[in-house]
Amino acid sequence: MKRRVGFLFWLESFLAGLTLVLALLTLVWDDWIEHVFGFDPDQHNGSFELELTIVCLLITIVCGVLARREWRRAALAT
Repeated sequence: MKRRVGFLFWLESFLAGLTLVLALLTLVWDDWIEHVFGFDPDQHNGSFELELTIVCLLITIVCGVLARREWRRAALAT
């Protein structure tokens, strides 16, 4: 039996993975935003990076839970 998951599952899984990578990147390399975009939103005090990490982790959790719900819904449909 094969599960047939829809577009929402893949979107939620992709967003969960992307935001997890961004959160981990921010934890490992805290000034990547300044290097990539060329501006310093918090003048090197780290508050923006902390907020970004928290938001990314929250989005990761929410998208992960939603993707799991879609996965289980596909299992029940088969």
